[in-house]
Amino acid sequence: MSDLTPDRSRRAGAVAAGDRPPGRGAPGGRAPRTRPDGSPRGRAPLAVAAAVAAFGAALTSYLPVAIVLGLAQLSEDAGSVTGALRAGLAGWLLGHGVPLRTEAGPLGLAPLALTALVVWRLTRAGVHVSRAIGARGGRSPRRALAAAVAVGIAYALLGLLAAMLVGLGGPGVSPVRAGLCCVLLGTVAALVGAVRTTGVTGLLAERAPAALRDGVRTGLVAGLLLLGAGAGAAGLAVATGGGDAADMIGAYRTGVAGQAGVTLVSLAYAPNAAIWSTSYLLGPGFAVGTDTAVRTSEVSVGALPAVPLLAGLPRGPVDGFGAALLAVPVLAGMAAGFMLARRLVRLAADDRTPLGWPPLLAPAAIAGPVAGVLLGIAAAASAGPLGGGRLAEMGPVAWQVGAVTTAVIGAGALLGAAATRTFTRGPVRRGTATT
Repeated sequence: MSDLTPDRSRRAGAVAAGDRPPGRGAPGGRAPRTRPDGSPRGRAPLAVAAAVAAFGAALTSYLPVAIVLGLAQLSEDAGSVTGALRAGLAGWLLGHGVPLRTEAGPLGLAPLALTALVVWRLTRAGVHVSRAIGARGGRSPRRALAAAVAVGIAYALLGLLAAMLVGLGGPGVSPVRAGLCCVLLGTVAALVGAVRTTGVTGLLAERAPAALRDGVRTGLVAGLLLLGAGAGAAGLAVATGGGDAADMIGAYRTGVAGQAGVTLVSLAYAPNAAIWSTSYLLGPGFAVGTDTAVRTSEVSVGALPAVPLLAGLPRGPVDGFGAALLAVPVLAGMAAGFMLARRLVRLAADDRTPLGWPPLLAPAAIAGPVAGVLLGIAAAASAGPLGGGRLAEMGPVAWQVGAVTTAVIGAGALLGAAATRTFTRGPVRRGTATT
C-alpha cells in the first residue's frame, strides 16, 4: 500500500509537471506579493504614488535645513518657530537653485551638499513610484518617463507652496521660478531612478554602439577622477589655512550654536569649493567677486567676506613644485584611458581576437566631450551671486570649464589608451600554450 495520500499524490504530480502553487514564482525569481486572502495585491495609482514619494523626498531634504537654521535662531532668541521654519524653506529652495531676493541683493549660490541630498531623495522617489505602479523590470521607457514626470509635477507643486510661504514674511522668491526649478530637478532625478528600476538602462545599453557605451563610461570615470582631485586640493588648501578659518568662525559673536551653524553652512558649500578647485586645476579658475580672478597664472581678489572656505584661497600664481598641479587633469584623462584599454584588451583576449585601433581610440575620443559636459554642468551649478555689488559673480564660467575639460580629457584619454595598447600584452587564457 502506498504511503502517499490522494492530496499528496496530486501535489507530487503537480511538482513533477512543473506546476507551482498559486503565488509562487519560478526558482530564483521574485514571488509576486499577495494579500492575506491569497489574491494579488493591486497597483497604486500613479498620481497617489507620485504625491507620496515627492512629499517624502521634500520632507527628508527639508528637515536638516530647518533643524540647523532653527537651532541657530532659537538658541540666540533671534526668531520664532515660524520664522525658523520659513528660513528653512528659504534654504531648501536655495538648494534647488531658486534665487532669493534679500536686502543685501540676490542670493543664488546653491549649497551643493543640500542639492546632492535632494537629488538622491528624488532618485529614490523615482524608484518607489516605478515599483508602486508595477513597472519594475518591465523595460518600458514610456512607464519610466510617466513615473518621472508624475514625480516632477508633484514636486513642483510643493516648490510653489514653499515659495508662497517664504514670501509671506521672508526673502522674496518667485513662485514661477521655484516651480520650474523643482519640476526640472524632480523629473530628471526621478527619471534616473525610474530607468534603473524598470530596466530601461539595460535596454539602452544593448541598443547603443559599443564605442558609445565605452566612451560614456570612460568620460564619467575621467570626470569623477578630476572632481576627486579638485576635492583633495580644496581640502588641502583649507587645512593649510586652518588657522585663518578658525579665526573667521570665532569672529561670529553668536555663541556655540551660531558658530556650529556657520560650520555646517560651510560644509554645505564644500562641494562648491571642490568644483571651483577643479576649475583652478584645469586653468579657467573662478571668480570671488566682480572683476576678480583666481587662476594658476593670476590671483586678483579684493576684500572678501568672512567665510571659512575662502581661507584656503591661493596667495599668488603657482610656481616651483606647485606647477605640477597643472599635470593633474591630463593624468586623470590618462588614467581613464588606461582603464579603458586594459578592459578592451582583456575582452579581446577572452574572444581570441586582436584589438584594433578604431575600437580603442573611438571611445577614448568620446570620453572628452562626456567629461566636458559633466564638468560644465557642475561648474554652472556651483556658481551664482552671493549678494549685490561686487559679490554678484561667484564661481567659474561653465562654458570655459566644459571646453577645457573636453580638450584635456580627450587628449589624455587618447594618450593613455594608445600607450597602454602599445605596451600591454593581452592576457592568455589558462590552459593554452604560447609559442
